[in-house]
Amino acid sequence: MEKIKVSTGIYYVDIPEADLRILCGCPGDSVKHLKKRGIILTKEKGSLSFETGPNAILLSDVTIQNGEFANLAEFPVLHMFYKQGMIIPGHPNNSGKKPVLIGSKDQIIAQSRYIYRGNYGLVSLDEIMAAGIGREEAEEMLKIKMSFAFGAIRKTEELLDFRIVENAPVEIRGGVSISRKGLNQYTIEYKGETCDIDLNLRRNESYDLPYTLGYYQVKPEYFSVIHIGEGDGWDPSRPCMGSILTFQGRIYLIDAGPGIMASLTALGISINEIEGIFHTHCHDDHFAGLTSLIRADHTIDYYATPLVRASVVRKLCALMSVGDDKFAQYFRIRDLKFDEWNRIGGLEVLPLFSAHPVETSIMYFRTEWAGGYKTYGHLADIASMQVLDGMLTTDGGKTGISREFYDKIRKSMFLPADLKKIDAGKGPIHGNTVDFAEDESKKIIMSHSGESFSLKEKEIGSTAAFGQTDVLIPSRQDYSMKTAHALLRAYFPEAEMNLIRMLLDCPVAEFTTGSIILRKGTPIPSVYLLLTGVAEAVNAGMEISNQLSSGSLIGEVSFLDDEKAGFTYRAVSPLRALEIPSDLFNSFIREVRIFDDIKRLYLIRLFLLQTDIFGEMLSFPVQNEIARVMRKETAPAGTVIDKSMSTDLYLLEKGKVELRTDDTRIESLGPNDYFGEEGILMGTASVFTATVLEDADYYIIPGSVLKKIPIVQIKLLEEFKKRMSNFASVFSFKWKKRYETGIKEIDTQHSRLFELIDRVNAPIHGAGEERGFEENFAAMIAFIRDHFDFEEGLMLAHGYPSLERQRGEHAAILRELELYNSRLCAGREDAEVDFLEYLKGWIVTHTLGEDRKYGPFFRDRGLGR
Repeated sequence: MEKIKVSTGIYYVDIPEADLRILCGCPGDSVKHLKKRGIILTKEKGSLSFETGPNAILLSDVTIQNGEFANLAEFPVLHMFYKQGMIIPGHPNNSGKKPVLIGSKDQIIAQSRYIYRGNYGLVSLDEIMAAGIGREEAEEMLKIKMSFAFGAIRKTEELLDFRIVENAPVEIRGGVSISRKGLNQYTIEYKGETCDIDLNLRRNESYDLPYTLGYYQVKPEYFSVIHIGEGDGWDPSRPCMGSILTFQGRIYLIDAGPGIMASLTALGISINEIEGIFHTHCHDDHFAGLTSLIRADHTIDYYATPLVRASVVRKLCALMSVGDDKFAQYFRIRDLKFDEWNRIGGLEVLPLFSAHPVETSIMYFRTEWAGGYKTYGHLADIASMQVLDGMLTTDGGKTGISREFYDKIRKSMFLPADLKKIDAGKGPIHGNTVDFAEDESKKIIMSHSGESFSLKEKEIGSTAAFGQTDVLIPSRQDYSMKTAHALLRAYFPEAEMNLIRMLLDCPVAEFTTGSIILRKGTPIPSVYLLLTGVAEAVNAGMEISNQLSSGSLIGEVSFLDDEKAGFTYRAVSPLRALEIPSDLFNSFIREVRIFDDIKRLYLIRLFLLQTDIFGEMLSFPVQNEIARVMRKETAPAGTVIDKSMSTDLYLLEKGKVELRTDDTRIESLGPNDYFGEEGILMGTASVFTATVLEDADYYIIPGSVLKKIPIVQIKLLEEFKKRMSNFASVFSFKWKKRYETGIKEIDTQHSRLFELIDRVNAPIHGAGEERGFEENFAAMIAFIRDHFDFEEGLMLAHGYPSLERQRGEHAAILRELELYNSRLCAGREDAEVDFLEYLKGWIVTHTLGEDRKYGPFFRDRGLGR
């Protein structure tokens, strides 16, 4: 057995004798990391060329770590299927053994659904039509999809084997077993030899990039395209295909692949400078960066056709194990109409259908200028003409493409533009540069390829380096000063305009990556308002290293007499800042007469900066908004903090608090920790009680403010899932009032369900009659079926937005229960422990998690008690 550390959070375990190769951890670009380390190699057998690599994947127990997706198994699975050949008929690597997914029940379910949507997008005529497509066109789209799917849409479980690991050891294959030792901690064993795997990221740790980026200070133009990715999902040396579009100084993304935050930082752009994203489709190399965009302190505009959005929402929400309705909390939805120019404040966008395995749009962008329009075409992903030619059909079957639809797609690909970036990846689902030999566009950029280009291709298209900018219309103004004006007005709404202009007349300083802006313990000569880029606040003694985005104010403490910098501030990227001399800033504070208010807000922000939840990437105006609504409370030891139906967050400043369920401790909390996330996320009571162990000072922050901040929402979700996982390990099947949804009939049924589960569980622990087990199990399943039917009927009648997710979970639960029934009746030794752990996980994540989310929805419709 050989264990290799591939990168931060990624390990590779090779057991040749058992023919088992396990990728442990699969964040974005994990395949690229394997290639970079030389673990994936190209082999030849006769005339056949294929790659080596893993045949099993161990998943993280948590969906998100430190704000990044921890599990993105789509591309590793696709690599096994196609690059290694495990699914290709007649291939030497197609032995009939399926690749294996290993992990917790929740993560395997989430990955199964996410891979399914990543493979196929929308999977039926009804789903396509529900996105606003007419029947005739929807039928054409479905036939194209079926052509790419070789005529059949297959469930993930048909293609992969699953190994669910709870507490008992589980055999993976060939005598290799795996057991869980803690959250994200596993031991793999084979013939007495063991190796330990820890997939937890430490604080301030992040997943590495497989490639190296330079640093560039880019300038937003009136209309320009910045190239940030020209590779594909397999290219270990470059980011995946993507672009930044600037228009009148505003910054938009076109797609967001893995590593998008690093790409932005390298260009001196912080996430809080992003206005919106134009999204073409849901494949991971264009999709995986969406959680990075959720890390903004404002809701980013999401531009896509309803068809593309429908598939993206299903995939993202499956991956995150949240309802489809959550997408609208993370992004501001801005739907685009197919086949027409959509106007967005002077910028016009034309989305056109592209033939691809999932719902995809190519997009053209234009704006008026002297002499006519300037136009940029972004063509990711497309099919080559050879592939489209092979789909042409006239027989009306379930696959293929009609001549009329073929002509429409062909015409859309070859619209002339001043600049056009094309998918040149070739193969069965990508474009081919030679198709564009007669294209009348002024400049063509070849992208989405990990291979070198032929001489013929080089005659047709150009290539672009990371950070290269094509300026379609140059700017003659400094847009960053508009940003400075808006930020100062947000900071100091009481100030007269002449005083704001005084500050705006200060110089703009530029800092290179890695340089120190202000050193800890030194006097503060100037106050810096960050206009572009990312900075870092470092205090080694406090073990703090937090990133600051544009909009942050550095050195404002100068208004306090003889105050010195409490942190060292460094430039993480190239950045620009308004440099305000301290004496001028202090004069401004006195003139506006807001010294006490500024001091109070500063001290609160200083505390917020030390917390995990508020210390990262929140601009100071947003921190000020939080600071203004926080209220402080104190509680002596022994107090049980009553948060019953509270939708507020509790943030500890001093003391200790213990989260408990009955007599069992779930977690001990100290200064800078928080609790109460359930109420904000689900609008329902907590399953935990909070008891003060040492005299505590804490802040209460209204959830209504936090719901508007995507990065806070994603961190609350990450913490919630960890706590519920800990809860599942100690859970007992006794109904409690705090488990209620507030819907009388549902709560009655849930209470009855707990009774039935307890009856089934009793014989397993030797507390009941075994002869009644089968009867009790049958009664439990019958009741669960009726209960699920009742819930789904209620959801259908009232238009509950997560009905599809609930239906899918219900079906999966019933399948698992039937499977466990067979194993238990057959006397399988491992079945009892597995079954108990499954029941705990199901009740905690579904009944006490998903089900309680619908309480507020139904109560708002008059269905409460």
